[in-house]
Amino acid sequence: MSPRAVLIAGPTASGKSALALDLARRVGGIVVNADSMQVYRDLRIITARPTPEEEAQAPHALYGHVDGAEDYSVARFIEDARCAIEEARAAGRLPILIGGTGLYFKALTEGLSAIPPIPEEVRARVRGLGEDAPALHARLAACDPETAARLRPSDTQRLMRALEVFEATGRPLARWQAEPAMPAVLDGWDTVKIFLAVERSALRERIARRFGVMLEAGALEEVRALAARGLPEDRPVLKAHGVPALRRHLAGEITLEEAAEGGILDTRRYAKRQETWFRHQFEGWLHLPPEVAGEALRGVTAAP
Repeated sequence: MSPRAVLIAGPTASGKSALALDLARRVGGIVVNADSMQVYRDLRIITARPTPEEEAQAPHALYGHVDGAEDYSVARFIEDARCAIEEARAAGRLPILIGGTGLYFKALTEGLSAIPPIPEEVRARVRGLGEDAPALHARLAACDPETAARLRPSDTQRLMRALEVFEATGRPLARWQAEPAMPAVLDGWDTVKIFLAVERSALRERIARRFGVMLEAGALEEVRALAARGLPEDRPVLKAHGVPALRRHLAGEITLEEAAEGGILDTRRYAKRQETWFRHQFEGWLHLPPEVAGEALRGVTAAP
């Protein structure tokens, strides 16, 4: 196989980075991040970004290039990914896109709607409503029932985002999303697309084990430094899995053991949502266990 790009998706702790690095070393590829939390430079350890030693073994792109004070958008990711892919191709390298953010992969392969920027005053007004998730869901159902039907009633962030779009534009988010304006970066490309399917109990064990390794590697100190910045509470970097629980520990609200348990539980729930997303949103992807995926990727050669 000589694809123009390889896409490796999967739940957190499924082994994506190891597969991508192995492939990049073998064919002279470049590993391009497609994970919404690994873009932030503030959090290397708690987001499981590649280590400096791993980054030295093959070129990496879009890791840790965004300050935690920023609200990194899908549209910005698409432009960043487009540039990274073009640079890889120009250098004769195979772009290997890996991550667990389904929306990033969907935008890469299907395009993105032209939702205009949301004014800060609108964002502040919506986020200042002070309503809980069920109330926000009911509010959204009244103005954008299609989007409300797709979102979990507990998904506060996406509910507020949909309300912001309606408040700012007068059009439902669902209508914007039905009109792609940013074409798919990989439209018509010959690609290999793999989703790593890990047995549920094995993945739960991996997540718990990795969280322990993160703590030993300095995750608590990393979160302490982030908390010291005093960023606004709506910054996405503060929602990275494990960060809220460790911040509660640093504030003296819970023990470190309780924080670890909370971080592990939060990550396990996220992994389940990732599996559901890819199962229902993407057709034509190979769903393979990591070891089988590794065998399949050995058939990939350098990009034509």
